[in-house]
Amino acid sequence: MKQKLVIITEVTRGLGRAMVERAEGVIINISSYWGRHGEGMVAPYCASKFAVEGLSRSLAQELPKGMAVVALDPGGSIDTAMLQQCSPGEVETAPSPEAWSRVAVPYLLKIGPKENGKSLTCPRAV
Repeated sequence: MKQKLVIITEVTRGLGRAMVERAEGVIINISSYWGRHGEGMVAPYCASKFAVEGLSRSLAQELPKGMAVVALDPGGSIDTAMLQQCSPGEVETAPSPEAWSRVAVPYLLKIGPKENGKSLTCPRAV
C-alpha cells in the first residue's frame, strides 16, 4: 500500500514541476471503484486507492489555473494479472487492456482544467 502511494507522489512531484511552471497540464491518478467504496477481503488495496483519491483532491487545491489533477476509476475490471489472480471469475467479462485503451484514450484526452479535483469514471469498454 505504501509503495503505491509513494510512487504516485514521486512521479507527480517529478513531472508536475514542469507542468506547474507552464501552468498547464493534466495529472491522471489511477484509482478504482474500491477507492470510493470499501470491500471485504481487499482492505489494503481499498486503502491504497482511497489514498489516491485523497491525494488527488488535495493536490487539486494547490495547482495553478490551467491545470488539473483527477482520480480515475477505469470503469470496471480490466483483464490484468491482478484480476486473473484475485477474481478469476471476472476475467471472462473483463476487457483486455488494449480494448480498454481504445475507449479510455479518447475519454482521457478530453479531461481538462474544468475537471480539476474530480473523481472520474472511464466509460466501460465492451
